[in-house]
Amino acid sequence: MPNYLILTEKPSAAANFVKALGGKNGQFDTFTYTITNLRGHVMTLKDPEEMVSEDLKKQYKSWLIKHLPWNLNDFNWARTYIRQRNLRTGKVASTKQLVDDLKKEAANGYDAIVIATDTDPSGEGELLAWEALEAIKWRGQVLRANFMDESVKGIQTSMQHLRDVSDKNQDGEYIKGESRNRWDFASMQLTRIATTAAKKQGFKVVAREGRLKSVIVWQIYAQLEAIKRYVKKPYFEVKFKDLAGHIFGRITPEGDVIPWRFDSKAVAQQDLLQYHESAVTNERHQTRTQAPGKLLDLAGLAAILAPRDFSAKEVLSTYQKMYEAQVVSYPRTEDKTVTPEQFNELLPKIDQIAQVVHVDTALLTHRQPRATHVKNQGAHGANRPGENVPTDLATLTKFGASAQAIYEVLAKNYLAMLAEDYVYDHVTANLTDYPIFKTAYNVPVQLNFKAVYDSQRAIKVDDDDDETAVMGQLGPTAQPYLYEGANKKPQAPSTKWIMAFLEKHNVGTGATRVSTLSDMSRGTKAMIKETRGKLTLTETGNVSAVMVKGTWIASPKITKRLFEMMDQVGRFEMTMPKLLDSVTQVVVHDMPIMVANAEQLETLLGQPKIKPKRPVSEKTTGQFKGEEITFAKEWSGHVFTDEELTKLLNGAEISFEAKSKRGKLYTATGTMAKQTYKGRTFYGFKLKPKPKK
Repeated sequence: MPNYLILTEKPSAAANFVKALGGKNGQFDTFTYTITNLRGHVMTLKDPEEMVSEDLKKQYKSWLIKHLPWNLNDFNWARTYIRQRNLRTGKVASTKQLVDDLKKEAANGYDAIVIATDTDPSGEGELLAWEALEAIKWRGQVLRANFMDESVKGIQTSMQHLRDVSDKNQDGEYIKGESRNRWDFASMQLTRIATTAAKKQGFKVVAREGRLKSVIVWQIYAQLEAIKRYVKKPYFEVKFKDLAGHIFGRITPEGDVIPWRFDSKAVAQQDLLQYHESAVTNERHQTRTQAPGKLLDLAGLAAILAPRDFSAKEVLSTYQKMYEAQVVSYPRTEDKTVTPEQFNELLPKIDQIAQVVHVDTALLTHRQPRATHVKNQGAHGANRPGENVPTDLATLTKFGASAQAIYEVLAKNYLAMLAEDYVYDHVTANLTDYPIFKTAYNVPVQLNFKAVYDSQRAIKVDDDDDETAVMGQLGPTAQPYLYEGANKKPQAPSTKWIMAFLEKHNVGTGATRVSTLSDMSRGTKAMIKETRGKLTLTETGNVSAVMVKGTWIASPKITKRLFEMMDQVGRFEMTMPKLLDSVTQVVVHDMPIMVANAEQLETLLGQPKIKPKRPVSEKTTGQFKGEEITFAKEWSGHVFTDEELTKLLNGAEISFEAKSKRGKLYTATGTMAKQTYKGRTFYGFKLKPKPKK
């Protein structure tokens, strides 16, 4: 009986495998096993200068544009451990210990290691597993467990259908993940070009450019500029209105010239004189139906929740925790439908889910698979409720601020699929004397799925409300009047707006869009600000946007093509070297454009902001515990007296009046001490903690 080491992606996944297989080690199906876990990526590509020969190190470390583009054949693509600083303690932690522990465990005589990391569209799960296997120099058999979700059944099924992927170069998921990883690494050149060119113009920011970031930041910038340039231009035209308020107008032709619209109100009033009251005719009623909207992906979900002040970062983080608890399905799916098996698995829990989100089960009468929503294709299936149904929404708050909203939207959207089609009366008519003046509106007959949830309406970007039509009786006549309109103002960029743009141009998966938006709004180098779903740019974002005007890296067509090429690599329809050649092509094309764009920065953005220099505390030296030390002569605005300095150096405790960050006066008491901040060791006054009451 073979003995396997099962390698999961993170501790929470390991816990789910323990639950599904009956323990951390034991026997399942036809093999014995032990479960262990990574913590996401444990290895990362080395810095460029560390992956080339000694004579090239200086060139590849430089950010000077003259050294670009890189020759990617110079790289050995070596990896190293990931080192991260704890922002709270300042201590730097490495993944070396985790890798060493894995190596030690793998030496215990296993017949194979089973990759049981996430099966995601980008190949990320496969890549991070192979990074670890390469780090421990594993040369034995490698098997792959592809699971739809981390449910007991999903895990058990995957462990009964293991694939041999011992040759990583024949593992399409790994090849795809590695090619994407190398492409993104090599695209660092664009960040170096943009940052260096911008700094020459006085803009000292790190202009992060990438295949999705640049598309997003440029679209936001262009939209904000369109809003700035917008000038309201009123126009006037003749329309008709009946007693109930139904509007009769002409069908607007394509193009900028509309012969019956006038810039001048006076001219339009003259045109109005040509028309008289007319009878309404050709009233027609047609019963129509509308099917429920598509199932949501993570981008659609984030777009819906953004106006409620749930950021992309919050939704992504909370959803992941809910998935690990199997309350919702796998987040990083590309699917917009579910399989028949997934549909049938959730069907017995529908009434329970409906009760949690307060949906009337009497509406859920279409419990057969819809061909539009249930297909014999896909992997993880569209985002939907998971197998663990909460007792009520309040129990979900432990996962995060957006948890209740996430579950409510996902559940209602899924339940809407089980309601009947919306039925409405489509009414049309025109005028007897002026047949080209027409009206059309809808009268609801049976709301059905719309009484549960309308995802199409929820993700709609246009502010115009097309369901506020007047419902009164038509006619019998309509009067001419002068309608005043205006050219439409560009919509303010929002999470919903950018997600719709990326969806329209098929750029990235839903989860990739959300994670990228989250990354762009995080930390001191953030490119965007997301407030209640509205998007604006930081100084870094503005600089990054100007730098990519007219470039390939900011083109949705190019970005879409790159995603397609990465898929082709994963299917062995394109080689990795050919894909990586496209990085060089992009750099060669975009570099002169970025250099020219940099010269427009001050014209477009104004003078660069001068960041005030932080005042440097005066230093003093002295003997402390037999060692000469240098330390700050003041603390929190208090300058130490000679007497206090002497006491501190002698190890004595001192007290003085100080002011808190909120401006409250208090007595500060402390001593000289050796301390650490952000990994840096120094000597200075250390406040004595308040005694616990």
